[in-house]
Amino acid sequence: MAASVELDNIIEKLRLSNLTPDIPTENIKILISDVNRPALQLTGFFEYFDADRLQIIGKVEYTYLETLKPAKRKEVLDKLISSKIPCLILSRELEPMKEIMDSAKKYQVPILQTSKPTSYFMSELIRHLKVELAPTVSIHGGLVDVFGEGVLITGESGIGKSEAALELIKRGHRLVADDVVEIAKVSDETLLGTSPDVIRYLIELRGIGIIDCKTLFGVGSVKERHSIDLVIKLEEWDSKKEYDRLGLTEEYTEILGNKVICHTIPIRPGRNLSIIVESAAINHRQRAMGYNAAQELNDRVMGNLKKKALEKEKYGES
Repeated sequence: MAASVELDNIIEKLRLSNLTPDIPTENIKILISDVNRPALQLTGFFEYFDADRLQIIGKVEYTYLETLKPAKRKEVLDKLISSKIPCLILSRELEPMKEIMDSAKKYQVPILQTSKPTSYFMSELIRHLKVELAPTVSIHGGLVDVFGEGVLITGESGIGKSEAALELIKRGHRLVADDVVEIAKVSDETLLGTSPDVIRYLIELRGIGIIDCKTLFGVGSVKERHSIDLVIKLEEWDSKKEYDRLGLTEEYTEILGNKVICHTIPIRPGRNLSIIVESAAINHRQRAMGYNAAQELNDRVMGNLKKKALEKEKYGES
């Protein structure tokens, strides 16, 4: 089933005024994130017109309509609104013309209004639609905001994901989701994670049960959604497996076609998971800012070897 967003959701989130309250909006669903300013359509060009998009009339379109004679204005607006568009939005608090209201009532199309400038409103609307209509997947794991980095903690059931998340919350970080993370691909660079409504802000601890982090630790300990910047994969320690000890090469995992840096952390008694996750998040931020500790160590070692080789060559010649 294709993702959709209800028009009522858009009206509420973007604080739109409904100029036609008698026209029902509860059953109108938007299926695509693109929007349209119907400038060409107002001139009579309806080839390649996508009537499923939200239609926005700004200052330019409104001024053009004012130049038309009433009969022509009624004709173009009637054709536009009768095309089964989901709604018509007026920006800059533009007052709807009589012809707009007459066509809206005739074809039962809602007329909405915003006080925001057209370009700003369009970017805000598209951003909201991209989040709501983004491809999604659910992953077993936990998502925590650690120093501003969204850390997705994954691993087998019972490995300690929830315990690690709880310890991070106690250390001042914020829980986004536990047990199930719903991930949306907003763009080719951005993944947003959130929790299903039923279990939002709840953590299950074996032997204790369900705890409510928002109630227990306060509203500052939770967050509704966050980007996924780093994946920490927990697994049981395997003495026969070779683990990366330097971090010169980065490993990635793929989520909805996006590559995310992934660290595999072996678990055994005595390892403090929360500090390891904190360190991984800080190190990830450092690398994003251009500093790589592993590369720095490698450069020092190579520089030292080169220095010794030069000294050996120098004293060997003498």
